[in-house]
Amino acid sequence: MTDPTPRKPERVATRAVVVRTERLTPHMIRVVLGGEGLDGFDAGPYTDRYVKLLFPEAAGPEGRVPMRTYTIRSWDPAARELAIDFVAHGDEGLAGPWAAAARPGDPMSFLGPGGDYAPSGTADWHLLVGDESALPAIAAALEAVPDGVPVLAVVEVASAAEEQPLTSPGALDLRWVHRDAHPDRAPGDVLVETVEALTFLPGTPQVFLHGDAGFVRTLRRHVRLGRQVPVTALSASGYWRRGRTEEGWRAEKADWKAAVALDEQPVLRT
Repeated sequence: MTDPTPRKPERVATRAVVVRTERLTPHMIRVVLGGEGLDGFDAGPYTDRYVKLLFPEAAGPEGRVPMRTYTIRSWDPAARELAIDFVAHGDEGLAGPWAAAARPGDPMSFLGPGGDYAPSGTADWHLLVGDESALPAIAAALEAVPDGVPVLAVVEVASAAEEQPLTSPGALDLRWVHRDAHPDRAPGDVLVETVEALTFLPGTPQVFLHGDAGFVRTLRRHVRLGRQVPVTALSASGYWRRGRTEEGWRAEKADWKAAVALDEQPVLRT
C-alpha cells in the first residue's frame, strides 16, 4: 500500500530565507521559509517528506557541516512558502535554538526533499502513531486520508499544552498521550500500552509508526507479529533515539534496522 519507489534526498542545497515564525505550543515553533531560492522547488507527493537543514556556523574542526532532518509540514508553491515545525527545549540541541531565535531574512539552506509514505487510497483504515517528532508528518497525513475512511491517530506529547488542532477528511479518532500524566513511566511506555490495547477495525490498516527508536521498534514488532500487518502496509522508522545526537543516531541506525529485521523472523514475509 506504500509507494514502490522511495524518493531519496538530492545532494544539491536549496537556499531559502526565513519569512516568519509562529509559536504553535510552548515547545513547538513553526518556521516558514521562502525566497527566490524556492522557485521551482518540488516538495514531492509524500506526506512524510523531509529536508536536511544545514548549519555551517556549527561546523567542526574538519569543516563538516552538521545537518538536521526535519519533516516538511506544508508547501505552498503559489506563495513559495515552506513550513517546518521544530520542537524546542531552551538551549538544548542545534535546530531548536535556531528556530527560537530565527528572524525574517535569516538564511537557511537544505538538502532534499526525501520521503516514502502517503496514505493509500485502497487501505481499509489508517493507524498513525508517533511522538512530537512525528507530529508534523502525522498532521500532513491526516489531511491526505480519503474522505470518510477511518483513521486512528495516537500521539504522545509532553502535556495537554502541547496538543495541536488536527483535522482530516477521514473519519478521525484522535487520542493524545501526555507524559506529565505518568511521571513514573519512561517516555514512550504509555504510548506502547495504548496502541497494544487498541481494538483494531475490520480489514487491513495502513500503519504509519515514527518517532523515538525505542517505542518504534517495540510497536513495529507488535503490529507485525501481534496484529499480522503486512510489511507492505507499514511505514516505521526511528526518527531519533533518546540520548543520541543526530550524528550518533545515524551511526547506529544500520544496526538498529538489523535488530528490527531479526525481531520479525517469526513472521512469514508478506
